[in-house]
Amino acid sequence: MNQTLLNLVLDYVSNNIGTFHKKRIQSLDTLKLDKVLRRKNPYLFKAKYQLTSEQIIRSLIDAHISSAEEGIFGDWLEELAIFVNSQVYGGKKSGITGIDLEFDLDQIRYLVSIKSGPNWGNSSQIKKMESDFKTAAKTLRTSNSGLIVKAINGCCYGRDNKPDKGDYLKLCGQRFWEFISGEEELYSELIEPLGHTAKTNDDLYQEAYAKMINKFTIEFGKDFCKADGAIDWEKLVHFNSAK
Repeated sequence: MNQTLLNLVLDYVSNNIGTFHKKRIQSLDTLKLDKVLRRKNPYLFKAKYQLTSEQIIRSLIDAHISSAEEGIFGDWLEELAIFVNSQVYGGKKSGITGIDLEFDLDQIRYLVSIKSGPNWGNSSQIKKMESDFKTAAKTLRTSNSGLIVKAINGCCYGRDNKPDKGDYLKLCGQRFWEFISGEEELYSELIEPLGHTAKTNDDLYQEAYAKMINKFTIEFGKDFCKADGAIDWEKLVHFNSAK
């Protein structure tokens, strides 16, 4: 492993991982109970025998967190990948629609669409990516007809042992990090620095999480519980689904 590159990555992660944690907290701070209640299935709460406000609120917030964190951290990893490539091959964040990273290597222009993991999209989303690749290559060749362009769907984690997808390569996990850095073991070296200040940042996050649980539990109790404390399921379903 190139120690100079590893040190640059360590510094980058140390200086920027706080951004991820701040956005995690912001995703909670902007949450509104009425909005998340309208997006969730009230029949499921009843079917799971959730009888307290806190049980329902935790399931709502935890579902939101699971979805939000994947997207927030995926965006953060994309920036890390671009940084790594810029240090090794002089790559840059692309200004072309649907393309995240551009760089030249061995007289080839690589266009990279970066995703978190291998199971990132449905068939229509994949077709949209393929269309973006074709449009980008056509645009680049307009100004340089001899340019060799190759498209890459890079996934920051996971595996795909059949990377050749015809019009593009799908490189996941170790294959992706090695492709953008030239370093075979970078994918495993990344795991340690990501824990930098994790405990301190998570303490702040857990405090924000607890406040949100308490706040929403009180709101839910006022709006959807009867005088005896039981959940008013009819009122909840009406709020969620009535025409």
